[in-house]
Amino acid sequence: MYVELALDGDEQARIRSIAPGPVWFTDPDSGSPDDERVLSDSHFALGNPSADWLENAPNLRWLQLASVGVDRYADLDWPVLGRRLAVTNLGGLFADPVAETCLAGILALYRGVDVLAGLRAAESWSKPDVRPGLRLLGGANVLILGRGSIALRLAELLVPFGCTVAHFARRDGDIRTPPELDAALSGFDIVVGLLPGTEETADLFDRRRIGQLRPGAVFVNAGRGTLADEDALVAALASGRLSGAVLDVTREEPLPAGHPLWSCPNVILTQHTAGGSRDETERIIDLFADNWRRLTGGEPLRNTVRWSRGY
Repeated sequence: MYVELALDGDEQARIRSIAPGPVWFTDPDSGSPDDERVLSDSHFALGNPSADWLENAPNLRWLQLASVGVDRYADLDWPVLGRRLAVTNLGGLFADPVAETCLAGILALYRGVDVLAGLRAAESWSKPDVRPGLRLLGGANVLILGRGSIALRLAELLVPFGCTVAHFARRDGDIRTPPELDAALSGFDIVVGLLPGTEETADLFDRRRIGQLRPGAVFVNAGRGTLADEDALVAALASGRLSGAVLDVTREEPLPAGHPLWSCPNVILTQHTAGGSRDETERIIDLFADNWRRLTGGEPLRNTVRWSRGY
């Protein structure tokens, strides 16, 4: 058993209790020759090993990813590799934390919390300037791009505020096609990206679509950094055409020093922390334990990746 997670002693002991037999523990992205050798000899793995290693691991039968995203593995030959290797991800595990981060960021922008936090650091009392521009979330029209577990949870959180929520999703959305999206975009106060990283979603919000957003709209992205043209987004924010953005993901991570998003006005950067919580590792092990039980009991695995869809 190959495990590529940052675990303490108690967590390692729990893994051993779930999967009897030799277990190799390594840190994420260690990438050592010994790691590659152990993976090639293993039947089961937990973590996100190098994509190149999977094709050279002939004994590997099941990989439980420690992520929802599968982008780094998308270019492998899954029609062949998939005959022997089942891959499961953490779908659904981050619904609550990511949805809460999206909501927190939206509320921070609407209620001026981001500005007020900066004013506190500067010891600047600016009540007369800040208070008149504060907005209420109630009555906002929100478009959520996606209809997965995070998207549905965010909708549940927004509705009690009095928001009207619609989904863009190709199979079961209120808006299903790019032409329908173009026709509807200007009607939304808030647009939230929660889409997987696929060829269809890459650059979905290019300069043209960012230009179609309603003046004063808020743009949120907690899906994949490839969704939006960052230069166009920065320009729309700097000009004041968009009133704010909440970005958990960016095209380059870590975001390099000097990148315009660091200094762009009305931007909240949550640095790909939205899925985090104090019990994150415990919940990952819980899912692994359930899938181990299913695997050894001959039951279908949870969250099996469908490579034909790309997630």
